[in-house]
Amino acid sequence: MAFRQAPPTTPDPIAEALRTCRGALVAAAVFSGVLNVLMLSGAIYMLQVYDRVLTSRSQQTLIGLTLLLALVFLVQGALDIIRQKILTRVGAAVDRRLAPEVFRLTATMALRAGPGHDALQPGRDLDAVRGFVSSLGPTTFFDMPWVPLFVVLCFLLHPWIGAAVLVGCLVLFAITVLTERASKAPITETARSAAARSGIAEATRRNAEAIEAMGMRTALSARYGAVNDRFLAANERATDVVNTYATVSRILRMALQSGILGLGAYLVLMEQATPGVMIAASILMGRALAPIEAAVGYWKSFVAAREARRRLSHTMHLLPRPADPISLPPPRRMLTLEQVFAGAPGQTQPIIHGLSLSLLAGQALGVIGPSASGKSTLARVLSGVWHPLRGSVRLDGSELSQWNDEARGGFIGYLPQDIALFDGTVAENIARFRPDATSEQVVAAAVAAGADEMIRRLHAGYETRIGDGGVTLSGGQRQRVALARALFGDPFLVVLDEPNANLDAEGEAAVTQAIRHVRERQGIAIVIAHRPSAIAAVDMVGLMKDGRLQAFGPRDEVLKKVLAPQRKQPT
Repeated sequence: MAFRQAPPTTPDPIAEALRTCRGALVAAAVFSGVLNVLMLSGAIYMLQVYDRVLTSRSQQTLIGLTLLLALVFLVQGALDIIRQKILTRVGAAVDRRLAPEVFRLTATMALRAGPGHDALQPGRDLDAVRGFVSSLGPTTFFDMPWVPLFVVLCFLLHPWIGAAVLVGCLVLFAITVLTERASKAPITETARSAAARSGIAEATRRNAEAIEAMGMRTALSARYGAVNDRFLAANERATDVVNTYATVSRILRMALQSGILGLGAYLVLMEQATPGVMIAASILMGRALAPIEAAVGYWKSFVAAREARRRLSHTMHLLPRPADPISLPPPRRMLTLEQVFAGAPGQTQPIIHGLSLSLLAGQALGVIGPSASGKSTLARVLSGVWHPLRGSVRLDGSELSQWNDEARGGFIGYLPQDIALFDGTVAENIARFRPDATSEQVVAAAVAAGADEMIRRLHAGYETRIGDGGVTLSGGQRQRVALARALFGDPFLVVLDEPNANLDAEGEAAVTQAIRHVRERQGIAIVIAHRPSAIAAVDMVGLMKDGRLQAFGPRDEVLKKVLAPQRKQPT
């Protein structure tokens, strides 16, 4: 038997955000009520003109009524503008409240939910919710409760008129229900195809150099075109459905208004109503049907916002913000791994199996082994990027999860294979964009990485803007800046994944010196390496193969065991 997923027990964050804007929403609802009452002015004006002014032929009464109606229209316009401004600001307030959480989801989704999830989708979902809240769409829901008032007034004018208006409202409501059923599937497919299209576009932007160099543009263009065709087809279906039903509702409303005039004329001929009643009935019917017709027209954006809210709430439920743990002092003594099994996010198959080791302050470990042996996975686990499937990573006896992200980042330095610099200055990147970083800390990190002189030679020194991904720097310069970032703040644990991948002899010497510096200040360094020069300053070496630690111990002993079988092999 398949088990249904339990509904979220945490509060709906979007509902919570809207609840903080309760006062503004109440004000918008009050303005809507006043506006709907003022909407009666047109019907009352026509009723008075036809039944009083034309019979009395009083110009003064006509002028007075017209001036009063003009004043009502001015007030109505002002209230409508204020109501729309309120909704625009409610949408912005919801966005401001949820933006930090959405950014957190974007930053952590790929690390926790796996590659099958679009990390940019929460941002698009928040845009959809804000866009609908700030549009005229919500006003239809504020106006909808006033529809019965106009229907009742039509009944007061004449029972036949009231019945005709009621039937018209029910028919339009049925069209709204049909619009919901017919548009839900294509709108959902549109969102899915749009996400896939954005994913291909982002991958193309990220890998533009490889695409250009290897002539991949035509092939990828065909792939993008196929996804874009699916998006356009789904969008066409959704738009056709909504537009078709919106047209039907508009034509039906026009027909009903003409019909109500005909019915009113018949009642006048039968001496059961006055000409003023005939005109007033047409106006009241139009007002009664307007919110329902508007709902049909805005249904596509409403469904899109509703689906976006559902996805966003579901994502926040799957990746809840962790509770802030008790503040612990930064580690200073040791690193311990206890039977660690770890794999890629969203996967249950481990890449590293049962790995255990222990290092003391002042030690450095070089991790060697063939490709796909689990070295980079180990680096991600040690730095807290990936969580172990089983086992624990402890610093001074406490698991990494017992510190929050900000606190953990203060005592961990990480240099990934994908260097990942950001648009900004060299100094900002080294300082990890922390606003409280001092110039002394930035320069000290650059000196520790052996990058100070290289940075000073740049055209603006530490204030040189490097562009997205450090595009204005060479590969070696990016590597040196990223190394300085890893050493910023003298972190206790420094994890370097292939730190000399893009470096020349001078750069490799700087890496070696940086590792010695970490050891001298009683930190712990972990170096993932393919080239022996990267582990010249370590005192411990671990050999990984097939996701397991095959050997671990003093550097010279382990290297002797590893190299001895290779020397015996025939050439």
